[in-house]
Amino acid sequence: MKKETKMAKTPVNERTGMEDFLCAFDAFKEANDARLAQLEKKQSADILSCEKVDRIDQALSEQKKALDRIILDSRRPALDTSPGPHITAQQKGWDRFMRRGDVSQLAEIKSLSAGSDPDGGYVVPDGTSQTIDRLLSEASPMRQIADVRQVGTSNFKKPISRGGATAGWAAETATRPETQSPTLDLIAFPASELYAMPAATQSLLDDSFADIDQWLAEEVQDVFAAQESAAFVAGDGVGKPKGFLSYTTTANAVQQWGEIGYIATGVDGDFSASDPIDALIDLLYAPRSAYRPNARFVMNRRTVSAVRKFKDLDGNYIWSPGAAGQPSSLLGYPVTEMEDMPDVASGATAIAFGDFRRGYLIADRAGVKVVRDPYSSKPFVLFYTTKKVGGGVQDFNAIKLLKFALS
Repeated sequence: MKKETKMAKTPVNERTGMEDFLCAFDAFKEANDARLAQLEKKQSADILSCEKVDRIDQALSEQKKALDRIILDSRRPALDTSPGPHITAQQKGWDRFMRRGDVSQLAEIKSLSAGSDPDGGYVVPDGTSQTIDRLLSEASPMRQIADVRQVGTSNFKKPISRGGATAGWAAETATRPETQSPTLDLIAFPASELYAMPAATQSLLDDSFADIDQWLAEEVQDVFAAQESAAFVAGDGVGKPKGFLSYTTTANAVQQWGEIGYIATGVDGDFSASDPIDALIDLLYAPRSAYRPNARFVMNRRTVSAVRKFKDLDGNYIWSPGAAGQPSSLLGYPVTEMEDMPDVASGATAIAFGDFRRGYLIADRAGVKVVRDPYSSKPFVLFYTTKKVGGGVQDFNAIKLLKFALS
């Protein structure tokens, strides 16, 4: 009980947070070892032991999330809000627009008004856009592991090599036989509009010490991240990015280009009771060796809770906690938690593995637009904020799935 009490405390800084997290994992292993011993001795575990393991496991997940937030906050660069020559005319004009709705200085700044109008909104300055993108990247697990590109078109197209190119050896003066050309595909990543409408009080806007750009970025951060994450995982590609789980899936042995290969657990809706790790090892070796050095597992926290209990033949846990600021690992590969991944269920592809930077592309259309609306929800001022984002699989060999099915 002493360990559980310490484990439940909220971390107050990076050092104590990491100590509490490691203490929580020790408590989890002790409780789970007792549960496994009961299973081995009596073919069943005491319900109180199972509840204790589940309780500690849930607290362990919350502890890791709190620790990651502390580390993220501590490593953010401090904002320079002091007055001085670093405040450009562009920023001054933008600040007047956000606080008062004064667009008189925006008209003189072409980078703000080009292609914009009071009805369509104004493009935010580069500094504001970068702040939004940085906070969005911090809140979006997929942006942290995928290939993110800034593009200048609403329908970014990228030529992708499907392989087929050949090479050969030749002496210095020997003839060079013609080599085979690679097979290319042109994959389109159309951008769709992502929007949010944060509200501000006039007193906030009148406060000269309030950083309005930072406020706007933080207000849209979680809303944008939630919508994006759901689309990057399972979006249908209609008015939103296409998620990697929305492509046709097929058994890895017969997978073709344009399909995502999967490995089956051999049990409908679960891991094998006798050898649960075997399916994970098969998934680990499903991608070709070139994709494994930068590969990772992707799953939601409930699936993490399941695999956290597994041990190898030597009695070692296959999941291990990451150091401060680092992800946890499974079988030596980092684990990224995405809540939009499905739970373990019949036929579900609840775990993905591969090199997501090579496998999935996020195309950000440059520019974020804001429409200021002081009328629709008085006394609040609404800021209708939009950005265009596309996404989809760019290398179908880089990502593999674990399907909880017989085959």
